[in-house]
Amino acid sequence: MSRLAVEGGTPVKSTPFPAWPHFDAGEREALLAVLDSRVWWRTPGTQTAAFEAAFAAYHGVAHGIAVTNGTAALEVAMGALGIGPGDEVIVPDFTFVATATAVLNAGAMPVPVDVSAETFCLDPDQAEAAITSRTKAIAVVHMAGHPTDMDRFDAIARRHGLALIEDASHAHGSEWRGQRVGSMGALGTFSFQQSKLMTAGEGGIVISAHDAIAARARSVHDCGRRPGEWFYAHFENGSNYRMTEWQGAVLRHQLARLDAQAAVRTRNAVRLRADLGAIPGITPQALDPRCTRHGYYAFIFHYDRRAFGGRPTEAFIRALNAEGIPTQASYPPIHALDLFTHGAYRTRLAPPERDAPHAFLRAPFPETVRAAHETVWLPNPVLLGSDEEMTQMVEAVEKIRREFGGG
Repeated sequence: MSRLAVEGGTPVKSTPFPAWPHFDAGEREALLAVLDSRVWWRTPGTQTAAFEAAFAAYHGVAHGIAVTNGTAALEVAMGALGIGPGDEVIVPDFTFVATATAVLNAGAMPVPVDVSAETFCLDPDQAEAAITSRTKAIAVVHMAGHPTDMDRFDAIARRHGLALIEDASHAHGSEWRGQRVGSMGALGTFSFQQSKLMTAGEGGIVISAHDAIAARARSVHDCGRRPGEWFYAHFENGSNYRMTEWQGAVLRHQLARLDAQAAVRTRNAVRLRADLGAIPGITPQALDPRCTRHGYYAFIFHYDRRAFGGRPTEAFIRALNAEGIPTQASYPPIHALDLFTHGAYRTRLAPPERDAPHAFLRAPFPETVRAAHETVWLPNPVLLGSDEEMTQMVEAVEKIRREFGGG
């Protein structure tokens, strides 16, 4: 029997996966051009404005407002929609904390809702059941690049008169029925943090097809200014969320290679979906047939310990990493974060909401808990690997199952 690497055996893979981020002479030359121009600030610059226009056009919408990071994009979205004290915004319980804290920072109440067992995206039925007279918006998250059920959520938002926010931080280039995500709701937000499918280290953007919403988002992101008005005239309660020219220059080149990288990730994901899915105890994230392109920020699969000798998820991940296969951490449930369980979130709320009992603190969220503690995430760079590397990943999982006593 082959000994596991975590126990001193020889790892299946001993060479690294493709380095991330990818860059070439294009980014280097663009950065030098910004340096030499001495125009590093976006207000008089051209690079960020050009990136905004290109990214918006890529998504088939009129407006793009580039900001400092993905969290800022969500905060600008809240300001653009006029969300504030007394309002509620429905969010998935399975997401990065910023989806919820952006709501809190607007003085509103995030209402976590459980997710689908198959896609790990917000459950439409439970989201609709959570709507109250104070609900102003629903923030859906396209988890790991898989689009949320936009048919259902568009219908729900229209039926209840709510704004639909697409948190597409994982989903650059993902499509639902041939339409790129981020372009279907009132607005969409993206992140360009280091691990994302396009990156400038940090960065974010808000996109929208709606002129009035986009105009307000642009004002909120630039200290309440309006284009064409006096520099020291301020019309909205905004802040300085402006992206620099450095980031705009890099992201123009990152966008140019997005589709080619997406094709590689998709090809490899198809292979992994079939081969890993054939291993007992491994169930890849479902692929809805209406999802015409999955961005694959990560390849997520559910791990059933019963098929692996009862070993917990953490033991499987340690063993997989030792075999040379990197993973990234799953998100913990929003409702279980100290921010909420210890009550710190209440400081952002106004009375009487601040002192009210909140049912989500006592809710079970079974699918989110299952996703948080029983899924394994293979990160984006892994999906840019070779056919041989995909084979090695499958071999590593098979080896671990065998050595864990799973047959």
